[in-house]
Amino acid sequence: MHQERIAQVLANLEKEGCHQAIISDPMSIFYLTGYYTEPYERFFALFVSTDETVLFANRLFPDATPFCPDVVIHDDTEDPLPALTEHIDHTAILGLDKSFPARWVLPLIDGKAAPSFILASKAVDDARSIKSPEEQQLMREASRVNDEAMGWLKAQIKAGVTERSIAERLLGEYRSLGAEDHSFTPIVSFGANAADPHHEPDDTVLNPGDMVLFDVGCKKDAYCSDMTRTFFTAEPTDEQRLVYETVRKANQAAEAKIRPGVTFAELDLTARKVISDAGFGEYFTHRLGHQIGLNDHEPGDVSATHDEPVQVGQCFSIEPGIYIPGKIGVRIEDLVIVTEDGCEVLNSYPRDIEIVDL
Repeated sequence: MHQERIAQVLANLEKEGCHQAIISDPMSIFYLTGYYTEPYERFFALFVSTDETVLFANRLFPDATPFCPDVVIHDDTEDPLPALTEHIDHTAILGLDKSFPARWVLPLIDGKAAPSFILASKAVDDARSIKSPEEQQLMREASRVNDEAMGWLKAQIKAGVTERSIAERLLGEYRSLGAEDHSFTPIVSFGANAADPHHEPDDTVLNPGDMVLFDVGCKKDAYCSDMTRTFFTAEPTDEQRLVYETVRKANQAAEAKIRPGVTFAELDLTARKVISDAGFGEYFTHRLGHQIGLNDHEPGDVSATHDEPVQVGQCFSIEPGIYIPGKIGVRIEDLVIVTEDGCEVLNSYPRDIEIVDL
């Protein structure tokens, strides 16, 4: 049980006038207790209040008692809500996270479990957003593995190879480097496919002259990495070089801008201005980045609409890109941790143009 994390969530809830909440997101429960299971359709929830913390788990789940001192166990045939409502203060606001299914929420509303309900997810998300020193080290380790894997990926760039064949072999490389899994489905894109930011690897064959984009990440000790690099298989054309260098400069400018107090929107606009000034503004079609930790995408994006200031300990991606349909796709992505006077860039893999000889 991570009491200091639970205390932070409760402090965040108090700002909303709430002192109790039900948390059902399995990764948030892991963050707060150290216990993880995938419940599928079964009821799984953590009740937190200023008086107690209680975990509600199914008998089929692994034993949770080493992680949480107060665990209520139910069977598949039991309705878990009566036991849950025994712990709720029925005279006070009740917080619910965004993952709590409607099939449990509606009976609580109908049964008047509380006079009013609020969305409690931000209280948890804000706590998870600030990475502890221990979490920061885990993020560094996951990114170190990803850097090594990018070197392996570069070595797979050979004439005749397919996107799918590289993507399918990447997990084995991650595991040989000490990671457990992908943090998301890898993106491997050859040639014009790189102009699709979320291209799914297929049977496209690599041909001489194709650009190659890898957007990949692993999960190590539960924490995620995420990085994108773009390679050439021939001397880039003037247009390709201009696009690549523009993206690199946008990445560099945004990272140089990071410091506590600067807003996420300012970071996005910094990178976007570099790309727009070069004449490619219409081809930068996504936000600049996203927060990351136990999940690859965590709440609090790096976008023009997010006006909150960045804070020390936050970890997020900086990933500008230019995508000209049918022609060129370039993205350069790093993860950063906000420090007292700037940021630490977690990825060390080079960002300069690299030409792979086929």
